[in-house]
Amino acid sequence: MASPQGSNQADQPHLVTLVLQSKKALQHGEQLCSKANALTNASAQCAVDVLALDAKVKWIGEAVIEQLRLAASVAKSIEIKRSQLEGQIREWDTVRSQRTTALDTILEALDTQLVPPDFHQTSSDSSLFGSQSSLDKQDGIIDPQLSPSATVRDDPIHRKVRHDVDRTKWKTLRDFVDEAAIEEVLDAVESDRTRLDDIMSSTYHYPETLSNAVTSIRDSLPTTRVFSSIEPLLSAQENTTAEMAKHLESLAAHYEQMAGALHDSEDGEIFSDEDMKEMNRDTDELPAIMAELEDGVKTVQEAHESLIQAKDTVQERLDVSNGILDNLDELGEIMTDMLDKQQEVESDCEDLLDGLQQRLLVVEELHHRFVLYQSSFNKLLVEIARRGQYREAAEKIVEGMMAQLQALTEGKCTIYPTFVLPIRWVAPAVC
Repeated sequence: MASPQGSNQADQPHLVTLVLQSKKALQHGEQLCSKANALTNASAQCAVDVLALDAKVKWIGEAVIEQLRLAASVAKSIEIKRSQLEGQIREWDTVRSQRTTALDTILEALDTQLVPPDFHQTSSDSSLFGSQSSLDKQDGIIDPQLSPSATVRDDPIHRKVRHDVDRTKWKTLRDFVDEAAIEEVLDAVESDRTRLDDIMSSTYHYPETLSNAVTSIRDSLPTTRVFSSIEPLLSAQENTTAEMAKHLESLAAHYEQMAGALHDSEDGEIFSDEDMKEMNRDTDELPAIMAELEDGVKTVQEAHESLIQAKDTVQERLDVSNGILDNLDELGEIMTDMLDKQQEVESDCEDLLDGLQQRLLVVEELHHRFVLYQSSFNKLLVEIARRGQYREAAEKIVEGMMAQLQALTEGKCTIYPTFVLPIRWVAPAVC
């Protein structure tokens, strides 16, 4: 390393400059590494915050999903209960259709059966549709016109058949039915049935409303997690700071070398031109090292900013999750009201269905009554026809007997003169 004294003196200022440059680079490098270290520590805390916030979001999401399952089961329960009620209503509608159809059928049948005017236009005592009081007179003597055989002698049907009459103006059995009372019964049935529809319609939208609310809340839940983006950022920071630490060590080593060279130079040691070239070359590399440190700080800064952005993103998701919890609380109150209303609807529907069943019994009773009414009238017609046949047969017998009696009388009158002349003085006259 020895060289001429003149050369050494000429290079001494340059050596001091190299030392100053090396010291300045070391100080700047320490600042950059200190800044990178602070950013790394802040990034680590930020990463912890991100993971903690993400854990809260995850916990809230799981709790919300569980509550949504409960809400979905409530919607399904309401739908099942409504289906059961609708099934009962359909069964009642089927029975109602059968009963009302049967009633309409018997009324139409009554509308086709003509009633002779004599059945309802005569006095109340003799009309078939008149008073049903006792036929006995006050003196105990039965009027032969009101006796059970009176219909044989005075048959309104057969008597009218003998004449050409216009039956288009005859009344029918339905004319004697209280149509207003029937309409009142049917109107009451229809009114209660309409009330039943109104009650059922009040909860018609419940299942769909709950299902839509569940779907909306589920779709609004945050789903993307940040673990995949945190680990590369932390790894990048770790690798960058490790490289920066190496660069800082090399800066410190270079400064120590240059400071030692300056101290040796002050002690009288003379460096060769080759040594000076090597020290200059090492010093010339300082800007490149500083640029790498600057890039390292920039990389750490970018990773830190990404973590801050990730924290902000997770915080936003947490805020959204808290809003979802508020919506879930509101949905819980709505479900409670819906369940209470559904129970009220079920109770009202059951009461109405019981009342409607009773009204159908009234309709069935009306049908049974009119069937008996028709049957009794038909039996009456059959009995009148039978009595008419009995009367005709009796008349034929009487007519035959009268003819025989007439023949006998005429024969007796014919042979009487031959028989009575010899004994005129004995037998009285009979012809």
